[in-house]
Amino acid sequence: MSYIKSAALEETGFVILDRYDQAADPEEWNDLEYVDWKSSGDTRFAPLASAKGEIEVNGFWNHEPPRTDKNGVWIPSQVERAPRLTARAQEPGTNIGRCRVIELQPNSYSDTLYNLHQDDNNRLNPDGSGWIVRGFFNLTDDGESFLTLREDRFNPATEIRIALPAGSQVIVDTQRFWHAVWHKGPQPRYSLITSWESGPALDAYIAKHNGSSEHENAFLDPVVIDEAQAGVHRRLAERSAVIAGQGRAETVPFDD
Repeated sequence: MSYIKSAALEETGFVILDRYDQAADPEEWNDLEYVDWKSSGDTRFAPLASAKGEIEVNGFWNHEPPRTDKNGVWIPSQVERAPRLTARAQEPGTNIGRCRVIELQPNSYSDTLYNLHQDDNNRLNPDGSGWIVRGFFNLTDDGESFLTLREDRFNPATEIRIALPAGSQVIVDTQRFWHAVWHKGPQPRYSLITSWESGPALDAYIAKHNGSSEHENAFLDPVVIDEAQAGVHRRLAERSAVIAGQGRAETVPFDD
């Protein structure tokens, strides 16, 4: 199938935008209503836009009628509590699907690798339309935590670790990358995640905020990587054994 994609994302699959002055904004994420929804760790979500304007975060294709992750419906009670976050999500001027704030509790590097998953953003997305990507705006100051990306789930050589201080802004093709966040804590991490449709409007937004894929990973001891990799393979083998014992089929992890 052929989709409209952003040239800035085509080669590397991600861009880092200029850092935002998060300290100048109110902490609106503390006022939102959250729902339990486990995704790559101990998480809750506060939706700003959902499939039908309700406080839930299910994939749009799980509703009737099923549809792709576009044309999200804003939730009045949440938008009223978080007008600045809503405005930031709307700034690119492109089609928005799901828009939500994630709350992530502290975890380990091994947990992060175990929870790596790909998003299913473009399920039911019509041929010839814009490819759906996701924006990640870090709201809390988590400079020692990392958005962790891998093109190959089990190959550490493909790993990209992007630090997450307050105001960091990253756009990622999360259907291309296996991804999760290594959040060292000690407090929960909050981030605004928005599904955007690729096209001229998103390209202009990326250019306006000097989007770049230039990035150098912070050093991580190879021993730590090897130990975490071994732990992940052990946990996955244990999981497979349990699933097989229950007579169920193994599934590839993705964000529903």
